[in-house]
Amino acid sequence: MQRALRTYPRFVTIEGGEGAGKTTVLRALRDALAADGDEVVCTREPGGTPLAELIRGLLLDPGHEPARPDTELLLMFAARAQHVQETIVPALERGAWVISDRFTDSSYAYQGGGRGIDPARIAALEAAHVGIAPAVTLLLDLGVQQGRERARGRDAFPDRIEAEQDAFFERVRSAFLARAQAEPQRIRVIDATRSADVVAGDAVRVLLAAREAA
Repeated sequence: MQRALRTYPRFVTIEGGEGAGKTTVLRALRDALAADGDEVVCTREPGGTPLAELIRGLLLDPGHEPARPDTELLLMFAARAQHVQETIVPALERGAWVISDRFTDSSYAYQGGGRGIDPARIAALEAAHVGIAPAVTLLLDLGVQQGRERARGRDAFPDRIEAEQDAFFERVRSAFLARAQAEPQRIRVIDATRSADVVAGDAVRVLLAAREAA
C-alpha cells in the first residue's frame, strides 16, 4: 500500500509545456509573496541542489548519450529526491514559501504521457522517494505550436527534451490537462495564450485567493 503524500500549504508549483511563460509567472508570484514580508524560495526541476543540477545536465544536454525512458525517469526522481530533502522540505519546515518551476506533475506528463511510462510506476516512485505534494499547482496551458514558436524565439540551442517532435508535446499537454481534470482543487489551469503580464496577473490572483482560503 502506497503512503499518502504530505501536502504543504506553502508549497506552490508551476507547470506547463515549452514556451508557456513559467519563469515570468514564478517571478510575479515571488514578488507578490515577498511584498508581505514572507521568505520565498524559488527553485526548479530537474535541479535545485548542486547534485540535482549535475543530473539536469545529464538529462538535458544534447551532447550526452540519449537516455532510455526508464533511465530518464529514474534520473528525474534521483534529482527530485535530493531536491526535496535538501531544499524544499527544510524551507517549508522553517515557514518559507517554496515556488518550484516544475515538480512531479512534469514526470507524469513528460515521462508518462510523452514517453509512455505507466503512471502507476511514477506514482510508486513518488510515494517512495518524494512523499510531498504542493497545495497549489498552476498549469500554464497553450497549444503546442504557439509554445514552440515562443521557445524558438528564446532558445537558440534547444535542450534534448525541447528538441522532441510535436507529437511528443501533444501527448505531454494531454497528460497535464488530464491531471488537472482529475485534481481541480489543486491544479488550476491558466490560459497562457495571452500576454505575459496578463498571465502573470491571473497566476498571482489565483495564488493569493488560495492563500486566503487556506
